Amino acid sequence: MTTRWTRIRTALAVFSIAAGALLLAPPLAVAQDADHEVTFEKDIAPILQRSCQNCHRPGAGAPMSLITYEDVRPWARSIKNRTGLRNKPEAMPPWYIEKDIGIQDFKNDPSLSDAEVEAIATWVDNGAPLGNPADMPPPLEFLAADQWSIGEPDLIISSPTVEVGASDPDWWGAIGETPTGLTEDRYVAAVEQKEVSEREPTTTAKRSTVGSNFAIHHMIWNAVNDDRISDEELERLREEDPAEFERRAAEAAGQGFWPVHEVGRNADHFDPRAGQLLKAGSRIAFTSAHLHSTGSHTKTRLDIAFKFHPRGYEPEYTNSALFAGTLNIDVRGNQADQAVVAYQTLPQNAKLSLFEPHLHAAGVRQCLDAIYPNGLSETLSCSGYNHSWVRAYVYQDHAAPLLPKGTILRITGYFDTTPANRNVADGRNWSGLGHRSIDQMMISLTQGMYLSEEQFAQELAERRETLDLDAGDYVLGCPLCGQFDEGTAAQDQQ
Repeated sequence: MTTRWTRIRTALAVFSIAAGALLLAPPLAVAQDADHEVTFEKDIAPILQRSCQNCHRPGAGAPMSLITYEDVRPWARSIKNRTGLRNKPEAMPPWYIEKDIGIQDFKNDPSLSDAEVEAIATWVDNGAPLGNPADMPPPLEFLAADQWSIGEPDLIISSPTVEVGASDPDWWGAIGETPTGLTEDRYVAAVEQKEVSEREPTTTAKRSTVGSNFAIHHMIWNAVNDDRISDEELERLREEDPAEFERRAAEAAGQGFWPVHEVGRNADHFDPRAGQLLKAGSRIAFTSAHLHSTGSHTKTRLDIAFKFHPRGYEPEYTNSALFAGTLNIDVRGNQADQAVVAYQTLPQNAKLSLFEPHLHAAGVRQCLDAIYPNGLSETLSCSGYNHSWVRAYVYQDHAAPLLPKGTILRITGYFDTTPANRNVADGRNWSGLGHRSIDQMMISLTQGMYLSEEQFAQELAERRETLDLDAGDYVLGCPLCGQFDEGTAAQDQQ
């Protein structure tokens, strides 16, 4: 998708949240002139191929196939309704970034343009015509169950297998460790996670939820090894040897920061300059699993695939968890639009790589704002939320926020305990912090990298060149991109 960057010659004093709308990408064109009849073969099938069929196909996670016209026709009215929800929790495809505010440039964005949503509605309202078979695009070839979107893995680690009864209550806890078998340190470029299950046949009706396909709602895991420095030793080094503290802290972060597995979550490709360290002799510790019944007796495990950088690779940056959250959660029963706010101040310059809201069943929306050291603020991203289908939104390289030291990240989560939120089993009661999905959490699992002054200056220079910026140009999420003089620009280009 091409991006239209609007150049605004103005001082940063006129920053406003509304300015995020200026960076919207243009909608994908779908021909809908007066002489054009919207048909499945010509107009709808390409949309389904790009944004739906990866999940809605035989053997995949979605409950129905949307490959052929015969598959799709019975669901036409539902498709119109669900795609029309846009960023609401029940929307399809499950991509909930709000398109009227904040950064709009993300990798692997399957969301529909306004024109595509309108085309689907027109097609359904006109009786869902098939059209000319000659207009049908060739069928897609999908990855097999044992293939990975990150490519051929260099290492696959499986968790211990666990069993969940057909009607067992939810369970949380550690399920053990698995050795990596590595004999040398390797840096990880990408990681992908899949649940692999065997379910016994059942005579009861299959549950019509995402949970009916997965017994592991989420899994927190970590890479551990016997020589990992303790938190106590790090604190001692912080006081006695700051330089050694920085080195060992970066090493610990590289070994210890890994994405959480959650239902529906996409693969992680780390910034090419910030590969994750997986040390020789390390073990993968599956420290916190949330298991729930599927309606069938299930044996299941989590497979984690690692794609390595070439031998000899050395990272320039260190990946960090920049997430903010709060333990102070007070969600009242049968009430919509309840806001909970958390703050985090960046101790160093930072580059954000992805935005990932994490709430629980009552959560329906989360926004990430940046409050800059000069007191000005803007919204970086807002997203709907569905606890049954967690998404991580990876910023395009040219749009990843570059935030100066002292920036305050403000996270606002919104909760709905009324009957309108179908994820809430019983919304009458108060709820607060807890691990269970009927309890609450309010976290932004934002990933990024802390940058030195030199690295931050280099990132700013590269961003200015990429976007062809002039002094005074405004860029959402990069408050210093337009703050330079002609001499700086000339230096950047040398």
